[in-house]
Amino acid sequence: MVKVGVLGLQGAVREHIKAVEASGAEAVIIKRVEQLEEIDGLILPGGESTTMRRLIDKYDFMEPLRDFAKSNKPMFGTCAGMILLAKNLVGYEESHIGAMDITVERNAFGRQKDSFEAALSIKGVGEDFIGVFIRAPYVVNIADNVEVLSMHNDRMVAVRQGPFLAASFHPELTDDHRVTAYFVQMVKEAKMKKLYK
Repeated sequence: MVKVGVLGLQGAVREHIKAVEASGAEAVIIKRVEQLEEIDGLILPGGESTTMRRLIDKYDFMEPLRDFAKSNKPMFGTCAGMILLAKNLVGYEESHIGAMDITVERNAFGRQKDSFEAALSIKGVGEDFIGVFIRAPYVVNIADNVEVLSMHNDRMVAVRQGPFLAASFHPELTDDHRVTAYFVQMVKEAKMKKLYK
């Protein structure tokens, strides 16, 4: 069984844990840097990206997270997690982890009051997945090696680049675990590749 970590500094951590377990993987809340060595894949949950970055810096997580990405272990960023994974952020000089060749605009769908749900078609996942958008970012630009998995109102809301997956919405806030199951499958495939190299 693969072990999937959820960065436990902020956000809907418990909901992600539940979704990972429902998808047939072992789930662990990551609160210490050394725990990163024990896991096969990592979820960066939603929350407020500025607060998240502050906590990442406070607990010295940034370099270990970048190293985790360089090791090509799968990572899945939802909402603020998408912002952390992006190489470019509209209106900002610096990126955070910067593992994905994507440009992201923060709070692109508006403030908290503009939170909404939308039925999405997601490549590799299926139809009618209810995406919960809360002050959501979206992808404005991608490199050629990035695959668009889902669009909403002509905006890219789910993308994949090799072992990295990012979504504007919160898949953990519904009882439909198909997106998390898709990520767990990515983790399983990555682990198998490493074992049989």
